[in-house]
Amino acid sequence: MYLTYEATLRAGGASLTRLALDADAGFRIDGDTLAATIGPTTRAVVLNTPNNPTGAVASRAELEAVADLARANDLWVIADEVYSELVFEGEHLSIAGLDGMADRTVTVSSLSKSHAMTGWRMGWAIGPAELTGHFHNLGMALAYGLPGFIQAAAVEALATQDAAVAEMRAIYRRRRELVGAELAGIDGVTVLNPQAGMYVMVDVRSLPASADGFAWDLYRNTRVAVVDAGGFGVASAGWLRIAFTESDEELAEGCRRLRSFIAGLR
Repeated sequence: MYLTYEATLRAGGASLTRLALDADAGFRIDGDTLAATIGPTTRAVVLNTPNNPTGAVASRAELEAVADLARANDLWVIADEVYSELVFEGEHLSIAGLDGMADRTVTVSSLSKSHAMTGWRMGWAIGPAELTGHFHNLGMALAYGLPGFIQAAAVEALATQDAAVAEMRAIYRRRRELVGAELAGIDGVTVLNPQAGMYVMVDVRSLPASADGFAWDLYRNTRVAVVDAGGFGVASAGWLRIAFTESDEELAEGCRRLRSFIAGLR
């Protein structure tokens, strides 16, 4: 899951029940496992697809399983779909579009990733009217408006959506292939090919170091910065997350340094 979910939800008074996704199965959603976590105090399921950090895109069958449980247990679904425009294979489906889900789903998205407007914090949430009225009250207590230049940029971004997003998707797809090729064939190291997003996950559980220790040693020795993906949840412990946000040349050089560093460990 995205790192700030816990703090955000706890700030609203909620407690979290974590559902660990099976790393060896590609971090897919399992309806039976999800059902086992639902109890009498459960109020909502937080769903992140396309997923950060794994890049996995939920299938229709997986979303239907979540929707069945939400309807049967009268649950809300909070759907984080920030990476919906950056899908490389398959298609992104919104759970709010499934039968009976529009009235129990809050869909969260933004322009941060699809239009490289990360620092401008322009986003939105879509839900049923009886819920979104509360958003206004909450917003009045937290913020007093968005700067005009960011609003103007958001209008331009949405007006030129198709061309801008297509270009960005092509760039990230090319960088995904580059990183995959550069890191292919390292003994005992698996690269998870992402369906979407701007990150690739690398399994380093077989190496003689923790992922956190590996990340710090890699940086100190090679000046290549990667993220210990264990912070995203117990299922991704022992994995690294690499971002596609640098140029092709820098990514290729970083991957070569990473490969050389791993060879030195052995």
